[in-house]
Amino acid sequence: MAYILNIETSTKNCSVSIARDGETIVCNEIAEEGYSHAERLHVFIEASLKEVGIAFSDITAIAVSQGPGSYTGLRIGVSSAKGLCYALGIPLIAVDTLQILAAQARISNGLIIPMIDARRMEVYSTIFTSELINTRGTQTEILAENSFEDIEGPIYFVGDCAEKAQTVLTKENFIFLEEIVFPSANEMSALSFEKFKNNDTVDVAYFEPFYLKDFMVTTSKK
Repeated sequence: MAYILNIETSTKNCSVSIARDGETIVCNEIAEEGYSHAERLHVFIEASLKEVGIAFSDITAIAVSQGPGSYTGLRIGVSSAKGLCYALGIPLIAVDTLQILAAQARISNGLIIPMIDARRMEVYSTIFTSELINTRGTQTEILAENSFEDIEGPIYFVGDCAEKAQTVLTKENFIFLEEIVFPSANEMSALSFEKFKNNDTVDVAYFEPFYLKDFMVTTSKK
């Protein structure tokens, strides 16, 4: 029996789940305008363990959302996951953030395009089949009227930028699942367990999040 602690902090959603053999048995999360990951994450982890009735020593592995996404959010999640893995002597699993987001769109045909807001009209995105097979590398792209126009068949968009995306993505085969906004640790359970079974883990000491864009430091105008 494998208990995997899943951590998702790449967006405004601070999300933690515990899964047993790939099935979520508890998930605690909250999405707030101001990032509260530093304050909430370890509270959610301890609460989740208590709800399941297990201790840290019972955890088999820890999975973390690897990005792309918020620089600060990813740093908090990955740092916490690495620290726990090192202390407990257990493996670390990295899961693609956009795949976690796409996994919420349970469709039988067509393509899924998960998008995470990267400010202005820019997004982090990729393309998955209904079986969650990635058909294109993750990119940072600026949305325009001709984006994805060469793709036929139904395309389902998920993510936190539906409002701005719909101003330019207006083709009839474009479908926005607006109820799916943020990636969640709930959808990490099956994905992380599959990686665990295949021994697909990362080096705890050297793993770094997939930022995709360089972190920009701005100077206050005050």
